[in-house]
Amino acid sequence: MDINDRVIAALADVLEPEIRKPLTELDLVGEPETSWGKIVVPVMTIADPLPYEEELRSTVLKALVDAEIGKRVEVRLVPLSDQGLLRLRQVLKPATDFESNAMSNPIGHEQGRPNQFMEPGSKTRVLGISSGKGGVGKSSTTVNLAIALADRGRQVGILDADVYGFSVPKMLGINRNPLMVDDLMLPPVAYGVKCISVGFFVSDDTPVIWRGPMLHKALEQFLVDVYWGDLDYLLLDMPPGTGDVALSMGQYLPKSEIFVVTTPQLAAQRVAQRSAYAAKKLKLPLRGVIENMSWFTGDDGKKYQLFGEGGGESLAGDLGVPLIAQIPLVPGVREGGDDGVPVTVSAPESEASRAYSKLAAAIDSMGPARVYKSELKVTSS
Repeated sequence: MDINDRVIAALADVLEPEIRKPLTELDLVGEPETSWGKIVVPVMTIADPLPYEEELRSTVLKALVDAEIGKRVEVRLVPLSDQGLLRLRQVLKPATDFESNAMSNPIGHEQGRPNQFMEPGSKTRVLGISSGKGGVGKSSTTVNLAIALADRGRQVGILDADVYGFSVPKMLGINRNPLMVDDLMLPPVAYGVKCISVGFFVSDDTPVIWRGPMLHKALEQFLVDVYWGDLDYLLLDMPPGTGDVALSMGQYLPKSEIFVVTTPQLAAQRVAQRSAYAAKKLKLPLRGVIENMSWFTGDDGKKYQLFGEGGGESLAGDLGVPLIAQIPLVPGVREGGDDGVPVTVSAPESEASRAYSKLAAAIDSMGPARVYKSELKVTSS
């Protein structure tokens, strides 16, 4: 085996950190050069400067050293040319028959730009995390659930569809914009979770004042013009209540499964019903209720129901779906959201983290929803 084959074998499992595919599969490893007993391995990069340059360099170098490629090894990062970026874009998202036929056979919405999650046979489960009102912990639930699913070995992404109250990037500690491969956006990755949000494109203090068509177009771009890869789960952090975003998601992602987040108080449960009924009108399957802030465990070990009790169970009963999780009120959840280190990362053995792990396991075990079309009927002859 020559040096080039040995290098390719050594890097076969080294992922490009943002794309999450092997460097060798993406043809980002150049032919090694040998000079004065030193082996120099070129690795092509998708941006200059690359935000995670040192991470990539050290990961590649470790793999080469572990494979005993040579006594002296150097990794040289080389930015891709415009032509190289164009070739990579075709590798990441080649035109498919599904897309080519979009204009002649529009699926899901009037512009005929179907996304990968609408493709027949798509393995991705799309989970809409919704609530009737703000302040119930919907975004923290989305973020921590996503990390818990990633910890189970799943490929996970979050689409922050809460356009007016975007918060997911900050909760994940992401402070840079997506990279571009030609015209394709690469969602930043944190804790094994990909994320795209309008928060990458407007500053925190800029209000988003958009009418329905602008929201519609932005959400379409987040689904069509973003490289999501082969996801097992795409979580949607939905805005509170019912409105344009919910309508768009029902149109763009007709296979979405809806999970409703509420708090234990009965007043919150009544408001949460509205988002659940909206999902039913959009013919999106309701899969379960998640009760947040269910109790606070004091230093004495006693559970205190600070926000009452029974709301989640009552809502689940009214909707005919299971109450699949009760998440305790833990300061670490709030602190993690502020610091960009979610509680499932900072305190994986905490009471809240264990609850999120159980939630992830429950959703994993449920399997995807079966969607039945009323127009399909079996008749006897």
